[in-house]
Amino acid sequence: MSLDPKKKTAYKMLGVVFVMGSLGFLSVPAYNLFCKVTGFGGTTGQATAGADVVLDRTIKVRFDASLHRDMDWTFKPVQREVEVKLGETGLAFYEAHNPTDRPIWGQASYNVTPYSAGGYFTKIDCFCFTEQLIQPGETVQMPVTYYVDPEILEDEDGKHIKTITLSYTFYEIFPEGEKSASLGLTTDDTTKVGAHKPATANATN
Repeated sequence: MSLDPKKKTAYKMLGVVFVMGSLGFLSVPAYNLFCKVTGFGGTTGQATAGADVVLDRTIKVRFDASLHRDMDWTFKPVQREVEVKLGETGLAFYEAHNPTDRPIWGQASYNVTPYSAGGYFTKIDCFCFTEQLIQPGETVQMPVTYYVDPEILEDEDGKHIKTITLSYTFYEIFPEGEKSASLGLTTDDTTKVGAHKPATANATN
């Protein structure tokens, strides 16, 4: 007995929501990878250089910041909104502060709204590509370099978009080996529990 097409679609959507939720809970990098592969949730593109063409037409880019409930940083965009030309390389900064008395590692998840703009918002470099470490009392500014692909004008929905919002949410993470350090274990202690060497990460200064 075959399923009704509407039921098939509903089951597929439930499956996507389940997988998305599972990956988001287990691992921010895994969630980001899932979104990149599927194009889910306004996931942005990535490039190693700027666009080949810059048009006179402009678009507003807004910047949004939030924190997972267990993350003790403060986190905000330095500038809330800019206007850029399509294809023009833009540079924005987010500011994060660790007010605690312990080092905290963080990883950002990200998306773009409206979702239809995600494939045309391209990052060249971003703090979200790597894990970030902020020391106690430290404040850092973290850059993101991007452009909006002029091909957005060829998209039936994209050509009507006037404003794009880039959003980041930071989660606290524990790179392998850092859990032991944060708990104050010695080298002998970590050897006993079979700890591995810490994962390398780029801290933005």
